Amino acid sequence: MTRRQSLFGVPLDPLTMDETVQRCLDAVRRGEQIEIGMVNAAKLVNMRRDPLLAEAVAGCDLVLADGQAVVWAGRVLGVRLPERVAGIDLFMRLLAAAEVADIPVYLLGAQEDVLQMMLVQISERFPKLRVAGSRNGYFGDDDQESVADAIADSDARLLFLGMTSPKKEIFTAGYGKRTGAQVVHGVGGSFDILAGITKRAPLVWQRMGLEWFYRTLQEPRRLGKRYLTTNAAFLLMTVRELIHRTPSAGSASANRSY
Repeated sequence: MTRRQSLFGVPLDPLTMDETVQRCLDAVRRGEQIEIGMVNAAKLVNMRRDPLLAEAVAGCDLVLADGQAVVWAGRVLGVRLPERVAGIDLFMRLLAAAEVADIPVYLLGAQEDVLQMMLVQISERFPKLRVAGSRNGYFGDDDQESVADAIADSDARLLFLGMTSPKKEIFTAGYGKRTGAQVVHGVGGSFDILAGITKRAPLVWQRMGLEWFYRTLQEPRRLGKRYLTTNAAFLLMTVRELIHRTPSAGSASANRSY
C-alpha cells in the first residue's frame, strides 16, 4: 500500500488515476467501503477556516489531489504526488468501469432538471450502466438519514455526490457508511458539466492549471472574487510553508559546526 503524504497538515494519497480506479474496484470486489475526499487549492484554504470540513476530509479513506495547483505545491514543498486525479475524470472512469462490470450506481445531487439532463447523457454514453437510483441534492439536514437509507435500499455499490462543499463532505462523514455503498465519491459540479449546463476547460487549460480561470470566465460574478481570494491565500500558504521548511543560514551553519 502506498504511504500517505502530508501537505499543509492534510493527509494525501499519492495515487495515479489508474491506481485510484483499481483501488475502488477492489473495494467493490472485497465488500469494503471507501470514502473519497478530493482537495484543490480552494478547499485546502477553506479547510483552515472550517474545522468541520477539515475533519470530514481528513477522515476519508482516500484523499486525492483534485487540483493541479496542489500537485505543483507538493513539488515545491517536497511532497510526492504523481499526478492530478480530477474528480470529474475519476467519475467518468468509474462509470465506464461500472458499466463493464455491471456494478449498480447511485447519483445524488444537483437541481432536479439538471439531474434529469445528466441521466439522459449518461444513458447515451453508458447504455448498459445500471443506475440503481438517483435524487436531487436539495434536502435539509433533517433528511440526510432518510436519503442515506434510500441509497442503502437501492443496493448501489458506487455513490456519486454532485453537491457543493462542505455539504458533500459532511454528508459523507455522517452518512457515507450508512448508504452501504462500497465507494462514495463527491464529484462537485461534475453533474452540471455532464448535463451540458457548464463547459469544462479545454485540455491545454487543464494542464496549465487554469481550469479555475476558465470557470471564472463562464461565471465571473459568482466565481471571480472567490477564486482570486482563495488562490491568493493558497499561494501565501505555500510560501509560508516553504519558508518554514527551509532552514536559515544561521541554522545551517550551526548544524555544520557539529
